Amino acid sequence: MWPPNSRDFNPVDYAIWGALQVKVYRRRKFTTVEQLQLAIIEEWRNLGQRFSDRSINEWRQRLQKVAEKQGGHIEHVF
Repeated sequence: MWPPNSRDFNPVDYAIWGALQVKVYRRRKFTTVEQLQLAIIEEWRNLGQRFSDRSINEWRQRLQKVAEKQGGHIEHVF
């Protein structure tokens, strides 16, 4: 059975949010929600299109791995 909302199939979930989180919290501490929001926006802009493209290009390989696992989770396969 295929997971309808699998994190394994969404590039934002399997690559981008993690990278963004690392960049946002590296050497920063926030005292307000506004500071956090501004940092997220800044780092999102700095993340770069190539990173997003590479993440999206992994999709077919991820699809194949999930098929091999018969719909199972593949968090630590890549």
